Amino acid sequence: MDGKKEAIKALVITGLSGAGKTQAANCLEDLGYFCVDNLPPALIPKFTELSSQSEGVKNVAFVVDVRGGKFFNDLFRALEELSAQGVNYDILFLEAGDEVLIRRFKESRRRHPLQDSKPLPEAIKLEKQMLEELRGQADTIIDTSSLNVHQLKEELVRLYSEGEAGLITITVFSFGFKFGLPLDSDLVFDVRFLPNPKYVDELSHRTGEDPRVISYVMEPRVTRSFLRRLMNFLKFLLPHYVGEGKSNLVMAIGCTGGQHRSVVVADYVGNEVRRMGYRTIIKHRDLDKYKGNEL
Repeated sequence: MDGKKEAIKALVITGLSGAGKTQAANCLEDLGYFCVDNLPPALIPKFTELSSQSEGVKNVAFVVDVRGGKFFNDLFRALEELSAQGVNYDILFLEAGDEVLIRRFKESRRRHPLQDSKPLPEAIKLEKQMLEELRGQADTIIDTSSLNVHQLKEELVRLYSEGEAGLITITVFSFGFKFGLPLDSDLVFDVRFLPNPKYVDELSHRTGEDPRVISYVMEPRVTRSFLRRLMNFLKFLLPHYVGEGKSNLVMAIGCTGGQHRSVVVADYVGNEVRRMGYRTIIKHRDLDKYKGNEL
């Protein structure tokens, strides 16, 4: 590897007010995009240049619409500058039927940005006229009239995901019940029924990261039977969470102290979930309490 940073990609999210631009930006953030809402278009090239020099920023997305007022006219010039910089960009345009937009504004009780003293239908008509040229240059147009939030996410995942299993990020962490039940967990599994290394002299002061502890916890038939059933359960469950549009899932695995059994099981489950194609984070909440005590 030559250490050269991969070329940054830019996405302009635009379209009609009430068509779902905010939901699209939230979705793209879950897909790893650095999203900026209502940035003056003239600043887009400079911001993209700075992002390309920043570690950890691979894709950027800008929500640009008529809220920018006169700055909106600078967008085409900004896009030309991006091309001159060698930046690949796409334009995503979201729209919906007039009746749908009117209903959404009434339900949200928000004013259209162009409404002023105009009736809402006239503001929508004016916005369409202002965005007509930009719509003609769009790489992708999505009509959200018949889409709910979850269906819009599914479409954006199909278009912009880089192959990971949906939007969801799964955090698997171990903990000790004696230090308190985690409050931010979606799923909690209690593994205190498994054989406890705490009562084995040569293992008591070690942790679940030690190969000897891992063997002790994993070898019994009850552990293997439990893990087989748990993974089958997760294979069934996780796609349904993705289908419902959940972007983060926290799975907590607990034993008495968070030192042995929960650590072993959390590592195993986290690695298996990662092999299933999901973005996975593995953490051990209470393990630091035992670090330095290993033999």
